[in-house]
Amino acid sequence: MRITIREGGPDDVPAMLAMLDSSVAWLVAQGRPGQWGTKPLSENPKTVESVVRYLEEGWAFVAEADGEPAAALTLTDAPGAYLAHLPPPGEPERYIHWLTSDRRFKGHGVGSALLEHAAEATRRAGVGLLRVDCYAGDDRRLVAYYEANGFTPTQAYTVGDHQWPGQVLTRRVGPPATSVEWRETGRPEGAPPAVQSE
Repeated sequence: MRITIREGGPDDVPAMLAMLDSSVAWLVAQGRPGQWGTKPLSENPKTVESVVRYLEEGWAFVAEADGEPAAALTLTDAPGAYLAHLPPPGEPERYIHWLTSDRRFKGHGVGSALLEHAAEATRRAGVGLLRVDCYAGDDRRLVAYYEANGFTPTQAYTVGDHQWPGQVLTRRVGPPATSVEWRETGRPEGAPPAVQSE
């Protein structure tokens, strides 16, 4: 299977939402509705707004498997407002939002390829810290997934009336940076080109 990573854009929002819905259906089938509930996320206006907002604030990457969208993520320079109660890292960072995949491609490494691409984009921008947060409930399988991809758990948190359990993780991709050069496009200078793997 050939994996190609390309920059995403507004036209990719429907595919990203379909991937989120695929993930919800898979989680429900596994008896794990605690992460995102039981209803398709594409039907939740707040989710749709969040995906679009993060794409507009930063940029998106889409992994294609043999030309078909298989996974995606958005990357910005800060976490979401729901983490405003946590202390900031004290240095420039890149933050991963909405890493999702079409579950038909589970086990083919598309998510790991995207995480590595995000790390390289961060490094080339002269930023040394890449962070992400995820669901930490049930058996912490998602936390373990990020750990297997080079991230280290740092801050646990809960959100909402139901005390949804989350975990912030970090990955050091370079020395701490104090400034970042930006192009007119708002993208970090030196963002990596699309990549391909077999």
